[in-house]
This record gives sequence, structure tokens and C-alpha cells, in this order.
Amino acid sequence: MNVDYKLIGKRIKEERKKKGFTQENLAEKLDVTVGYISQVERGITKISLDLLASISSVLGVDPALLITETAVHQDRYMEGEFFQNYSLLSAKEKQLVAGFIELILKNR
Repeated sequence: MNVDYKLIGKRIKEERKKKGFTQENLAEKLDVTVGYISQVERGITKISLDLLASISSVLGVDPALLITETAVHQDRYMEGEFFQNYSLLSAKEKQLVAGFIELILKNR
């Protein structure tokens, strides 16, 4: 799976604007340059996990929201990824998955 840094940057920018922060405000709170924030938001710079966690904290959002656009604590956060991957399976592999799901539900 490739990390889409442009999409992460776009989500950071959206959340920053929702919270009323300028790039300058955010850069100051994170002790980085405005240029760096600009590069992160445009997906030019690969954001580190540490900086992503700091940005999430400053913006008051779950880091998963910035990565996947869905907060992990939401009940259905993995459905999109599951169905996307499921659609790539052969008919036999889909039968195996269905059997596995039945087994899990039976043994709860």
C-alpha cells in the first residue's frame, strides 16, 4: 500500500482551516517553518509519524482521520477498505473469506 501524502496534506489543510488556524499559527505551535507546513499540505514533504501526531494533537483530531479520513473509533471505519480488497479476490478466495466470517460469528 502506498501512502498518499498529497491526500494527507489536503486533510491537514482542511482540518486546519476548520479550526481557524493559519499556516503561520500551526507552524508556530509545532515549532516548524511555514514553508514546511506548506510543503506538508501540498504533499511535497513526507510527514513523519511524530509530526502527524503533533498536528493531530494541535488540531484536536484523531490521527486516523488525517490518514484515512475516517476516525478509527467509528463503527464502520474499515468497510471501504474491506470491500475494495474483497472485490480483488477470486471466487474461490471469496468463498474462503465467507467461510472464515461464518466461523468467527459462530464462535463468538
